[in-house]
Amino acid sequence: MAQCDVCGKGLVFGIKVSHSHRRSNRTWKANVRKVKAIVNGTPKSIAVCTRCLRSNKVTRA
Repeated sequence: MAQCDVCGKGLVFGIKVSHSHRRSNRTWKANVRKVKAIVNGTPKSIAVCTRCLRSNKVTRA
């Protein structure tokens, strides 16, 4: 679910490094919210990241 329907921001992979420099894989998830927005003139429930919500890329229903 963690993918924005507006900008496509989603899951990102990387490496967690501890204090003793032991490395292990980890993921970062996008901050995605379910929002009822106007899509093609009709209200629809979509997943939107908070960056798109703050920058007014979606119009809420």
